[in-house]
Amino acid sequence: MEKIDAKSVKYMTDMIFDHTIFPFISINTNGSDKDLRFLVVDVCMDMPPKIVSDGIWANRDHGVKPMKSTLPLLELQILTIFAITQCFHLVLKRLGVPYFVSQIMAGLVLGPSFKISNSWNHFKNRLFPYGSEDVIGVISIIGYGLFLFLNGVKMDFSMITRTGRKAWTIAFCSFGIPTFLGLVMSYMFLEDWQNYLGEYESKNLPVIVIGQSGCYFAVIASLLSDLDILNSELGRLALSTAMVMDAFNSVVSGMGTAFISSIKTDSHDVDDGKGLGRALVTVFYYFCFIGVTPLLLRPVMKWFVRNTPEGRRLKKTYTYIVFIMALAVGMLGMTANQSVLAGFLILGLIVPDGAPLGTEMIKQLELFSTWFLCPVFVTSCAMKVDIGVPVDSKLILVWVGFIVIVHLFKMIMTIGVCWHCNMPKTDGLCLALMLSCKGVVDFCTNVFLHDAMLLSNEALSVMTLGVLVMGTTARIGVKFLYDPSRKYAGYQKRSVLNLKPNSELRIVSCIHKPSHITPIKNILEMCTPTTSNPLVVHVLHLMELVGRSSPIFISHRLQERVGSGHHTFSEDVVVTFDLFEHDNAGTATASTYTAVSPLRLMPDDICYLALDKLASMILLPFHLRWAEDGSVESADENIRALNTKVLERAPCSVAILVNRGYSSSISINDNYTKEIALIFLGGADDREALCWAKRAIKENAFHLVVYHLVSTSKNNEFSNWDVMLDDAILKDVKGTYGSVNNVTYDRVNVENTSDTTAFISDIANQYDFIIVGRRNGIKSPQTAALEDWTEYPELGVIGDLLASPDTNTKASILVVQQQVVLKS
Repeated sequence: MEKIDAKSVKYMTDMIFDHTIFPFISINTNGSDKDLRFLVVDVCMDMPPKIVSDGIWANRDHGVKPMKSTLPLLELQILTIFAITQCFHLVLKRLGVPYFVSQIMAGLVLGPSFKISNSWNHFKNRLFPYGSEDVIGVISIIGYGLFLFLNGVKMDFSMITRTGRKAWTIAFCSFGIPTFLGLVMSYMFLEDWQNYLGEYESKNLPVIVIGQSGCYFAVIASLLSDLDILNSELGRLALSTAMVMDAFNSVVSGMGTAFISSIKTDSHDVDDGKGLGRALVTVFYYFCFIGVTPLLLRPVMKWFVRNTPEGRRLKKTYTYIVFIMALAVGMLGMTANQSVLAGFLILGLIVPDGAPLGTEMIKQLELFSTWFLCPVFVTSCAMKVDIGVPVDSKLILVWVGFIVIVHLFKMIMTIGVCWHCNMPKTDGLCLALMLSCKGVVDFCTNVFLHDAMLLSNEALSVMTLGVLVMGTTARIGVKFLYDPSRKYAGYQKRSVLNLKPNSELRIVSCIHKPSHITPIKNILEMCTPTTSNPLVVHVLHLMELVGRSSPIFISHRLQERVGSGHHTFSEDVVVTFDLFEHDNAGTATASTYTAVSPLRLMPDDICYLALDKLASMILLPFHLRWAEDGSVESADENIRALNTKVLERAPCSVAILVNRGYSSSISINDNYTKEIALIFLGGADDREALCWAKRAIKENAFHLVVYHLVSTSKNNEFSNWDVMLDDAILKDVKGTYGSVNNVTYDRVNVENTSDTTAFISDIANQYDFIIVGRRNGIKSPQTAALEDWTEYPELGVIGDLLASPDTNTKASILVVQQQVVLKS
């Protein structure tokens, strides 16, 4: 005997029972509920069940046909679901619609919502006969549980204790006030709602209010990740706010579920107080469940981490144990009347984030759960929705009214708090749209509430349409209104050339690997900080975000741990540049930071820091690493892609350091003079490079040679104004204003590309450092023929030639690009 939804039974009675995996089913009208919410169905099942078929050529009388076998039917169902989902996504993604909308649309097409034709309905009856939904539902809900578990792993729950007052205020106002007003409207006029809507539908109103007021961290993190604003200033605020709202909503919902479910179970004992007592005991069990579970299991998982050598992968046995823990915690939560899914989420929250445990769990489970089983579960849930069911217009009016009013209050409160905190109006509106976004978790929660008899079929259809509208509107609205790259567009001149005399030079220096530390430090020493021209360095250690959703930004000088947990990052970087500051006491200041974010978002971290610190230069390492014999030892295309993006959007000048050997052992404290060569052809980038090189001549330990490559040909893109600027900046090194002992100016006549190549080959191995301008987009006869052979455009023509394996040099090459200033 099995109870099923009345709408599903009505849909089921129209199909051919011969197409079901059960040999016989019948509707028992005598056992039906009076309100037809549930019907009783008699089911006859073969034991053992028919899992594998005998093939399409099986005997029709005695063989097991594919459509009556569980496994072939399941495979065909999954194949159909993904085919329809991808067809929808192929069209909708061009309109900016999120992927989960395509999953829900596939479920609506395969469910009772769309009755396209009799042949299509007949196909659906054969593909999803009665009884098959239990198999696909059980399998896919495990994927959804693992999806929640992985989202718990990616969340840094300790961020709540470090969230600022702004996020707490926004979370409280945008969740608490709309919820309070909505509940007041629901209960204060309860009798009026009962007379207008009916007793059952009026009781659904508080559920609708709470569902629309809250938001889920996983949904907001997915939205920000899709829009590539996860580590933007507004994105970090949205994540912090969503974390607080999700935590508060989850605790209140869990406590309410434990209490209400116990009251319903013991309703016959409520009058004598026993039911209330059992409900309070269940709530106590719930708090024990969420409190004791971390205390017992967190140390076990930390022991797994401690027993894994650094840099090694976690043992398979440990991952199996954690997976079994998730199942066990889910079952333990049932003692507090909680769903098994709540146990998955709680265990995910207590898994140590990052490597090795959190990273390994995500690598093992993300593809299988997030991208395979979870979409199947979303589609199977959407198949329960019937948006074509007749609904009374007054019901729609009330439900839509509550949804609109709750979201309107929620957005007004969010924008009001942002305005009070002096945030831009556009950012406040974007944040309000983010917190109003709905997604997979909201939709699946609505389906669970429907299964628990807390939402009617009609209410579920309206709530589903609300999820589709809010999820799509929020994504398109935020994408249209908020562009974080606009913050990095420079209208103010920030370059070494435009620094005022005796002003400090501010540099943001980036480090990815330990091999970058010493070369970067040596280039900074070449800046020769003095008391009249001090140096301020902000060293940013970039690490890839793996095993979590929340990006991390740590200031080691302030000992900030924004989203960092209890880990210690970048010890070598911190120690090296603390010593650099100590060696240049009074003339240089070095601050170290660590940014942990996805690779595609690292350029935002760099540009944001440069903008915030008013830097004049961003110093980036090149993506190639050379061996002692001059051959390329390794290449990192991720670093190359990052460098290219920074060059495009940087708010100041940019320099790329190519380390080919010598600089790894050079120090300013060495006794011999360091030879620096500057190759000057003209243009803004070359002028910026010369200003950088002039910093070195303040220290006698460096000797600068400026090679001015001049062509008598007039076939170039230089204007008279550029020539005047070049002559003006070369006057110092030419000796116009007096001779400088450690500077040599050499004018070299170069007519064509062959002369340029020969000249660079002659001097390439004579210097410790070679500085050139990128000269992007500038054509000149000295380099015209080399442009078609450039392998690394980010270095420019001359820089690419010096970095070529065919060029014999062990010098460090610094390629400089002056800030690209937007014209207003």
